[in-house]
Amino acid sequence: MAWALFSAWEKTGLVELARVFHQAGIGLVATEGTANLLRNAHLPVREVSEWTGLPELFGGRLKSLHPKIHGGLLLPRGRAQDEMQAQAHGIEPIDYVVVRFYPFEEKARDGSLRLEQVIEYMDIGGPALVRSAAKNFRWVTVLVDPDDYRSVMDQVATMGATNLELRQRLAAKALALTSYYDAKISQYLREHSFRKEGPLWQKWALPLNKAQELRYGENPHQRAALYGDFWLHFQQLHGRELSYNNILDASSGIQLVQEFGSVPAIVIVKHTNPCGVGTGTTLVEAWEKAARTDPQALYGGVIISNQPVDGSLARILAPVFHELLVAPGFSPEALEILRRKKNLRLLLNQWSPPDTVSLEVRSAIANSYLVQESDSVTPKEEEFEVVSERSPSPEELQALRFAWKVVKHVKSNAIVFATSDRTLGIGAGQMARIDAVRIAAWKAREAGLSLEGSVVASDGFFPFPDGVIAAAEAGATAIVQPGGSIRDPDVLAAANARGLAMVFTRKRYFRH
Repeated sequence: MAWALFSAWEKTGLVELARVFHQAGIGLVATEGTANLLRNAHLPVREVSEWTGLPELFGGRLKSLHPKIHGGLLLPRGRAQDEMQAQAHGIEPIDYVVVRFYPFEEKARDGSLRLEQVIEYMDIGGPALVRSAAKNFRWVTVLVDPDDYRSVMDQVATMGATNLELRQRLAAKALALTSYYDAKISQYLREHSFRKEGPLWQKWALPLNKAQELRYGENPHQRAALYGDFWLHFQQLHGRELSYNNILDASSGIQLVQEFGSVPAIVIVKHTNPCGVGTGTTLVEAWEKAARTDPQALYGGVIISNQPVDGSLARILAPVFHELLVAPGFSPEALEILRRKKNLRLLLNQWSPPDTVSLEVRSAIANSYLVQESDSVTPKEEEFEVVSERSPSPEELQALRFAWKVVKHVKSNAIVFATSDRTLGIGAGQMARIDAVRIAAWKAREAGLSLEGSVVASDGFFPFPDGVIAAAEAGATAIVQPGGSIRDPDVLAAANARGLAMVFTRKRYFRH
């Protein structure tokens, strides 16, 4: 006789599945809670404790870890010697396993629970059942997702059993779940370790759960999906589904806009680069400054605010073509206005940077990955070191801090011309730093913005004096840069000769 074993925390769809098994002549075995559910549905079922002859122990910690369970899953069918051993030890074959793990991930996310409470939701028996069943997929069917119940029910109802192709696919899926589940547990224990170690462990499993299938990737011919916890922190209020590029641009802009704390700020992003940043006493004022930086580039861009959007800003933004608007809130009036634009995406941002060091993971060639700590050093923590003959004025120093916050989020080589509350010209992603200076100055001229009295931020050192000379000729009076070039003396001499104030940060902000 064939048997199906049920061990499920979450019980959606179990009764219907069990009924199909029963009608096909497959016996039912279940842990206590699931057995009660099936009995209430008038289905005959044996409890695991009856099957093993051992009661549940240690408050339910030990239920299914028993040779009569795992032997029934691991038994190779049709091998006389193995079947004789099974008979000698009272082991019956189990052909179907239905497992739903304890909700460790959800409990770990619950900040009100202590570590010792969360650990009680660490499933041991469930993953063990999955591994035994998956190893023996030639004969055993393992189910961990209610979305797969229908496929199994259809085959059992029509053929009396599942086929090998389905069993192998379900085994692979089940093992992917155990890998994810274990990675989440490891991640939680690392984050709550008494001895805080660096995050770059020798062995590291990255738990990824598909959150959304995307229409396509960076380009229409590329398939893509969103993984992880994105939708735990964001809510889409209007518009078409987010694209791959929307998510990249929003991520880049949100990290930048949060540099300004509670000061109303607007960031406009195109291809993950800011093309305008402004702050003010109101969001409308911040928008007007940000939008002036590069009026052409903002067309079709992503707009990010660090304050709730009200009706005043919504009325200004309504005629402006942009793909996505991100904010920590929208007033009812703002929503009414902006929802008239059917293609505009509105994203509610409820994300805050983590207190602990987070990691950035990027794919490299040959199935390799680069992992680094996120750049959590914020410019407000920097101690600017004055290296020029002239010290920056208080106004220049304020502008330098603003520009330094922005340049951190521009692709290298990066140059930003700015005042204390707005960007004037941005040069991004250039192979030569002098070209980044020239492009930033040219963009400002194209926008009709004067650079007289502006300041410049550079994400890396100036390798030659030419960039400093070009910045001074454009109208800049002060420069912030990391320093560290072998030609720093020549660069500094060029700044002093032109009356520029220069400060070093001793920290570089490359971005690739």
